[in-house]
Amino acid sequence: MARLAQAETKGPKRFSILSLLGPGLVTGAADDDPSGIATYSQVGAQFGYSMGWTMVACYPLMSAIQEISARIGRVTGQGITENIRRNYPPWVLYIIVALLSVANTINLGADLGAMGAALSLLIGGPQLAYVAGFGVLCTTLEIYVSYARYAAALKWICLSLFAYVATVFVIDIPWATVARELLLPSVSLSKDYVTGVVAVLGTTISPYLFFWQAAQEVERERVAAALHPLKQAPSQAPAALERIRWDTYVGMAVSNLIGLFIMLTTAATLHAHGLTNIQTSAQAAEALRPIAGPFAFAVFAAGIVGTGLLAIPVLAGSLAYGVADTFRWPIGLSRRPREAKAFYTVIGIAALLGIALNFAPIDPIKALFWSAVINGVTASPVMAAIMLMTVRRRVMGRFTLPLILRFWGWLATATMAMSALGLIWSWQA
Repeated sequence: MARLAQAETKGPKRFSILSLLGPGLVTGAADDDPSGIATYSQVGAQFGYSMGWTMVACYPLMSAIQEISARIGRVTGQGITENIRRNYPPWVLYIIVALLSVANTINLGADLGAMGAALSLLIGGPQLAYVAGFGVLCTTLEIYVSYARYAAALKWICLSLFAYVATVFVIDIPWATVARELLLPSVSLSKDYVTGVVAVLGTTISPYLFFWQAAQEVERERVAAALHPLKQAPSQAPAALERIRWDTYVGMAVSNLIGLFIMLTTAATLHAHGLTNIQTSAQAAEALRPIAGPFAFAVFAAGIVGTGLLAIPVLAGSLAYGVADTFRWPIGLSRRPREAKAFYTVIGIAALLGIALNFAPIDPIKALFWSAVINGVTASPVMAAIMLMTVRRRVMGRFTLPLILRFWGWLATATMAMSALGLIWSWQA
């Protein structure tokens, strides 16, 4: 991190691949959380290869909005919540943060439940005990491990995603069929198909990812004394924006490629054998065992645990950034616990609530569904607020968005608005 910070202060340099990857890679990997795995497994099992095109279509949209989010943090030195607080009426901020808090908490609980179920499938033992253990472990590490070590650890945990690359290569995939469906997809206007597309969009382009990536750019500035917001240090812009671009595009490519591989795995196994009703990621893993063999099952289940270890801190952290910025509390994972007590308390409370949801008489499938609904409804207004801020010189100085990012950012915003309308239509159809 120190070498990268030095490069940004001296202008564009030739970065190493590993040094380029950071907030964007972690954000993209966290998008493939156990809840996302469940969604990709569901559509793969239900629709076979015909839904793979959604991951290709999502890539430029997701990359654009995440790069824009990162730019906000790096240019202004403030996260998305703080920028919304400064530029919009208070009620706008309160509604957005309230929806983010509810969705993140439910999503966190669902992910912990999936991790507990996956570990129980792998080694046996009590699922709820594993849920509590994972929640406590992730929270403790997020609070007490130094930011530099923690950020590096999250980057390496991203390797767990390649469990889903491995599963593709131990089963028989009809690649000609896959290529045909990617280029000329068999799109349907049926209620179930539209709902599946909406589910993929809501899972892939989620508000908590915007808040997290912007916040991590701010954290980088905080821990590296030589780095300053680009509005104050425009000489750092060429190298910083180049790094953000590569980091984001690679991170989102990894995220969407893994999502596609999960769809292919379940399409080639579960869908091909008539198993089309998959509700959770753990069910998908268990269903793979008799069809694809114990190795594919074990790798798929282990990947659920690995991605959960990555996603839980991102979900809790993005929630804490949003709440703490709203009330102007000291903020940041780079601060010690005693320096940001309220910020870390929010992380702890979110984890406890996520654990508690698994002990409550609540249907986790319905809870996850409503989390997706809230994310889908929240995404487009948050994206619109972000887009309006990033074209204002008062907010971004000389670093307002170039036309190409404005185009893709607004297209992503419109797509998510249409997705929310599609969800409403699917309820009434």
